[in-house]
Amino acid sequence: MKVLLALLSTLLLATCAQPPPLLQRILADGELRVVTRNSPDAYYLGSHGPEGPAYDLASQFAEHLGVPLRLYTVKTREAAIEEVAAGRAHIAAAGLSTGIALPRGVEFGPGYQRVREHLVYRRRSARPASIADAGRGQIEVGAASAHQRTLEDLRLKYPDLAWVERDATDTEEILADVSQGKVQFTLASSTEFALNRSVHPELAIALDLSPERALTWVVSTAGNDSSLLDRVNAFFVLARHDGMIAALLERYYGQDDRFDYLFSRNFMEHLQSRLPVYLTWFQQAGQQHGVDWRLLAAMGYQESKWDPHAVSFTGVRGLMQLTEDTASRMRTGDRRDPRSSIFGAAKYLAMLRREMPRRIPEPDRTWFAVAAYNVGLGHVEDARVLAQQAGRNPDRWEDVREFLPLLSQERWYTQTKRGYARGWEPVRYVDNVQAYLNILQVAGTSIAADGAPPDPELGSNDTRGR
Repeated sequence: MKVLLALLSTLLLATCAQPPPLLQRILADGELRVVTRNSPDAYYLGSHGPEGPAYDLASQFAEHLGVPLRLYTVKTREAAIEEVAAGRAHIAAAGLSTGIALPRGVEFGPGYQRVREHLVYRRRSARPASIADAGRGQIEVGAASAHQRTLEDLRLKYPDLAWVERDATDTEEILADVSQGKVQFTLASSTEFALNRSVHPELAIALDLSPERALTWVVSTAGNDSSLLDRVNAFFVLARHDGMIAALLERYYGQDDRFDYLFSRNFMEHLQSRLPVYLTWFQQAGQQHGVDWRLLAAMGYQESKWDPHAVSFTGVRGLMQLTEDTASRMRTGDRRDPRSSIFGAAKYLAMLRREMPRRIPEPDRTWFAVAAYNVGLGHVEDARVLAQQAGRNPDRWEDVREFLPLLSQERWYTQTKRGYARGWEPVRYVDNVQAYLNILQVAGTSIAADGAPPDPELGSNDTRGR
């Protein structure tokens, strides 16, 4: 009996010595540690603060757990994986794809997007027939990157394949050099290509180099502890079921489906020639009224191509195309004056955003306000009512945008308070503003340096950049 009691005591002590499961420790500590990268396909500071596909998913998961998110960045995908393997982060959400070897103590989570790897070149330059042809030219990739490993694998089949490796360089920088003709070829994932093509419209796909792979997280499973991974799997099931992942992919990558070469090229030309003239006023107006200046600038381009002399077929005028009534309500002064127009538009957009129901979160709140800037607040409310009646979420833009075009159909607009509206126009308007905003978020920091210097003293008679 004494021997049995001794054995039981030993087992109990051993059990007590074991640490609690990782998920339990995260909940007890009150913190989810996620490592990511600063890049368009992962995390960046955008219109409403932190944004990016990785950030959005991670913040939603932290909210699902009921703990704060502690997000920090490293420079490479490989470094992100190492942070999890070393126990410094619980999850790596850094635009990682399956098909790579993982160290012990970490595992892939569920896939949330399918990606390919491309050989990218400059439009209208010589397109290679195969990777072997490209390898006799100039291929550049980041050192120690997944793209480098792809080339090493390909060299088993093509022994003469050669390339250049850049230290401490991300794919976005090399893609910019390809667009400018400084580099002939590089490798990029389909997400990297989609996010950069709007900024660099000269980019084109020469070859597909890999089958589709899943974009995913890397999750700690140290000590064969799958508690966190199990919860991640359950979260992604819910996220797919309620449409959250679909909405996220539409938000960040939907503009690629609407990509137009001339559309993007013209925008990039005007970005350098016209926007710097008015940049200071966009920044000042945005700061004064609590609106991201890049959003204002994107709306200005949609309204007038940053032309202060623009006049629409309905008679609205100026850079921000304010109606006479709106200009009067905002006490804008001369709506043809670009400074007055910009400040009036910022004030009006801020007012529209304030008038949205408080329960509507960002960024949906802003997209509703942008749509209202185009079609009027009342018609946006009508579409929200139709969405609610159909069992959809009236507080989510991706749901309501499907109902706005119905306002042009008699069957539907006769059921609404404000009646007929050209409901497809605000949908197209928001789509275009989102595409312009995406470009500005990536390229906007160098506008003043690369274009004409901003001059706050310019008046409405100035014609520079026209």
